[in-house]
Amino acid sequence: MTPERLYLSRRRFLAAGVAAAAGAAVTAACRPAATEQPGFCTGARALADSDETGASLTACESIISYNNYYEFSLDKEDVAQQAGAFSTSPWTVTVGGLVGKARTFTVEELLAAYPQEERIYRMRCVEAWSMVVPWTGFGLASLLADVAPLPTARFVRFESVYDPDRMPGQKANVIDFPYVEGLRLDEARHDLTILATGLYGKPLPVQDGAPIRLVVPWKYGFKSIKAIVKIELVEEMPVSTWTKQSPGEYGFYANVNPQVDHPRWSQASERRIGELQRRPTLLFNGYGDRVAGLYAGMDLGKDY
Repeated sequence: MTPERLYLSRRRFLAAGVAAAAGAAVTAACRPAATEQPGFCTGARALADSDETGASLTACESIISYNNYYEFSLDKEDVAQQAGAFSTSPWTVTVGGLVGKARTFTVEELLAAYPQEERIYRMRCVEAWSMVVPWTGFGLASLLADVAPLPTARFVRFESVYDPDRMPGQKANVIDFPYVEGLRLDEARHDLTILATGLYGKPLPVQDGAPIRLVVPWKYGFKSIKAIVKIELVEEMPVSTWTKQSPGEYGFYANVNPQVDHPRWSQASERRIGELQRRPTLLFNGYGDRVAGLYAGMDLGKDY
């Protein structure tokens, strides 16, 4: 029997998704004055108060108002304001490449086809700050299974929306857009890897990657690409945006590793948003018992 709180949370999430599909776009964040989105964090709740290690959830207000999203702004605290008018309806995600059953999904079709569940994950930014986020979403493995990967498929390439008329940051000469990321196929199929469609029990705000984003909790946050419009299965390792932009910093894998520093700062510790003291960074962001086997035989000091 499904516990009542899980059933009610599922009902609330689906109802919110239908409302979004009808045109009620999730926009700006809980911030002061005109940039505030009234009510997003009011009543927002997760099914648990902490992750499996007992780490407390990051406050909703912080999650939706402190965002790296260069498509809108280089200023984390300005992203929500710049993203406020960005509509995510209608939206489609094309899944193709080396598959037997290529398909284009609407977000509504994805919500209907793949049961949504809450996943409370630690998120570690490459900039040495971190959060604990109660995502809502579904396993990427389920979607990949349904498009029938061909034997030659070894990697998954993801691409974000390109819309410079509505994303002012895409007009700046900072990085090449659209944003591209990639995973090895076994990483993409891992049960921790999800496509997130919500947080704190509500549909994703634009500044957090609405309407659908990747979440890979053992990798630095820039791997978890936002606003996905294309997923392709490919044979060769994709060249991700930051690998192309700054090849001397991090390569394809970008696994959280306290022993591999960024060229300009240490990765040995991190600042958890909402806490005063820094804490030690954990290998694979603390998920090593689940994912270390993916990298057996690799030199994590070189393959990063």
